[in-house]
Amino acid sequence: MTESWGRYPQATHAREVPLAWRAALLLPATRPLLAYGQGRSYGDSCLNDGGTLLRTAGLDRFVSLDPQSGILRCEAGVTLGEILRLVVPRGLFLPVVPGTKHVSVGGAIANDIHGKNHHRAGTFGGHVRRLELLRSDGQRLELGPGDELFAATIGGLGLTGLITWAEIALRPIPVAAVRTEAIPFAGLDEFLALSDESDGQCEYTVAWLDVFSSALRGIFFRGDHAPGSPRAPRARAAVPLEMPVVNGATVRAFNAAYYAAQKLGGRARLQHWDSFFFPLDAVSRWNRLYGRRGFLQFQCVVPTREALREILRDPPPSPLTVLKRFGAIPSPGTLSFPRPGFTLALDLPNRGEETFAHFARLERLAIDAGGALYPAKDARMSKEAFARSYPRLPEFARHLDPGFSSSFWRRVTQ
Repeated sequence: MTESWGRYPQATHAREVPLAWRAALLLPATRPLLAYGQGRSYGDSCLNDGGTLLRTAGLDRFVSLDPQSGILRCEAGVTLGEILRLVVPRGLFLPVVPGTKHVSVGGAIANDIHGKNHHRAGTFGGHVRRLELLRSDGQRLELGPGDELFAATIGGLGLTGLITWAEIALRPIPVAAVRTEAIPFAGLDEFLALSDESDGQCEYTVAWLDVFSSALRGIFFRGDHAPGSPRAPRARAAVPLEMPVVNGATVRAFNAAYYAAQKLGGRARLQHWDSFFFPLDAVSRWNRLYGRRGFLQFQCVVPTREALREILRDPPPSPLTVLKRFGAIPSPGTLSFPRPGFTLALDLPNRGEETFAHFARLERLAIDAGGALYPAKDARMSKEAFARSYPRLPEFARHLDPGFSSSFWRRVTQ
């Protein structure tokens, strides 16, 4: 049994094949195939129930790094954390990072991940210079911007073939510090004002919301790379076993304590890059806090403030809610999720039909407003919502590798 990070749904694969050494790869004959990196997708986009899973963690070699141009070439199983450990001491940084560093390069490309600086840097795929794609018929294709198959592979959910290596353009930074501010706010209007002010001044912006509060209070985080030597984060804690402790009472208590701590901590400070970008990585296997049934995340993007206001009018009781405004930099991928507007992510413990009903209502609000849902986080999206979220779907489908599929793809297209 293999799980995604949300632990719902689960899948049983006919075969799981570990891969190693890109130059000697031969894909197995048992189909359909799907690459699986670190399994950090929340739903079923990284699962292939009944099919063959290609485990890419063994594709973990660095190929080359030009410190002058900042161009890095590595195999697809290398994680973002491994890249950062290599390049930060050399004054370089990844141009885009998500909320966890435990993501493979192949997964970052397949989901065209975004980060706190989308308004400045766009998506991860916008910084990929070349990649190699191994198709199920044995073809090895080196692709780059301008190739239709390259565009289909960026954000293509691993359905165009197996990415074996990629070349990424890194960015220079002063050293390992981030100068950050944590600004309390109350209500959506205050968030919008902070977002208007901060996106023009700061590279990184994101907000945490307390949906249990009557005033929809939150903390707005903004930051920039800066010189300095803040203390590196301590060794990670771990959740050693199933501990289903996420419920209304514990979340209210945590939210109140977190809000108070951020408010009392002062607005500005110098922070290590690891703790600023990846706070949840401080607790290994934190998904166990939701118990064996796991949790689901709903992440959407909606184009207008009015649509965001409507979705937040009656939010479900989410223990972790994150809000950010996307910028206007176009994503290079045919199926890329980010687009101008506001992206909202809510985590919900899996309580079966009760949770599914919340998702159906939120999906309807987002799609009717002209928004989209994020496949990397999804476990419940309807076929109609997928088609309306991605109007270039017919164009993408022309580039599918017939030997590849996923539980997600079959759910939303068949």
